[in-house]
Amino acid sequence: MNPYEDGPKREVTATLVKVLVHRRAERGMRLIPHASRCVRAGEVHELVATDHTETAAGARIDRVGFLGFAEITAAGVVDRGDEVWIGSRRVGVVLGFDGCHMPNHYNVLIQAEPVPTGRDLGLAAGEALVFRQGTPDAAAGAAFSESVPEESGICS
Repeated sequence: MNPYEDGPKREVTATLVKVLVHRRAERGMRLIPHASRCVRAGEVHELVATDHTETAAGARIDRVGFLGFAEITAAGVVDRGDEVWIGSRRVGVVLGFDGCHMPNHYNVLIQAEPVPTGRDLGLAAGEALVFRQGTPDAAAGAAFSESVPEESGICS
C-alpha cells in the first residue's frame, strides 16, 4: 500500500477453481515493476505463496508453494500489501506479481511463512477468496509501506 496514493477501495472477490499441491525451491519467478494490477470478473489467476519479502522490480522468487487458481468474481484492484483470505483463513499478504504466463494469467505472489501449498491449507475448489485492502503498518512490515511521493515521475 502506498499511503501517498491509496484511498479506500472495495474488496476483490474470487472463487477457488483449482487447488494446487506442489512446491518448488528454485522456481525463478520475477516480480514485475507494478505494485498493483486491475483484475476483471471472469479472469483466472494463479495464487503462489512465498517466504520472500523483497519487492523490487525483477526480484527473483524461488521458494514457493502453489495454492491454486482463482476466478475473479468482482473486478477491482489488487495491490501489494492486500491481505488474502480464503474462507475464514488469512493466508498472507500480496507481495507482488509475476507475469511469466501472461496474457493467460498472472501469478499473484503471497508472502506467507511457513510457505504453504493448497493441500497444506486444506483448500477446496469452490471456496471463496477475498483480497482486502492492507494498511501501511500491516503485519507484513515495511516492505509493503513503500512511499512514492506524487512528484516521483513514475509515468513521465
